[in-house]
Amino acid sequence: MTTTKKTSTTSPGSGFSEAERAAMKDRAEELKASGRGGAKKADNLKATLAKIAEMQDEDRVLAERVHAVVARVAPQLDASTWYGMPAYRNADGKIVCFFKAKDKFGERYATLGFEGAARLDDGAMWPTSYALTTLTAVEESRLEELVRRAVD
Repeated sequence: MTTTKKTSTTSPGSGFSEAERAAMKDRAEELKASGRGGAKKADNLKATLAKIAEMQDEDRVLAERVHAVVARVAPQLDASTWYGMPAYRNADGKIVCFFKAKDKFGERYATLGFEGAARLDDGAMWPTSYALTTLTAVEESRLEELVRRAVD
């Protein structure tokens, strides 16, 4: 008779990283909150701003500017969190765009991402995420244009 040794999915080198497990835990909490009748718009905004406030300085500054642009250009989007990241939902509750801090998964740059609800279609192929290292007036203008297109 042979025995089989189980391997833990949380052992080093296999399964999910600590950051990935934390993101999944954040998402489970978000789903649990929505299962209680849905969080109010103000509660979602508060949670989003709290996530931004928790970020390291460089990421926090970028996230605050992204948040300000989205709020100004697309006030119809509701701020929320998604896998522990600031995200912005349309009236159907679908994620249009999100901000991923570089420190979230140990990357060298932050990411502005767009999901399927964003209307950025441009032929047969188009970008759905952008690396962010700084936001000058030029990048901020491009961000405004992308957010406008995403919600039109």
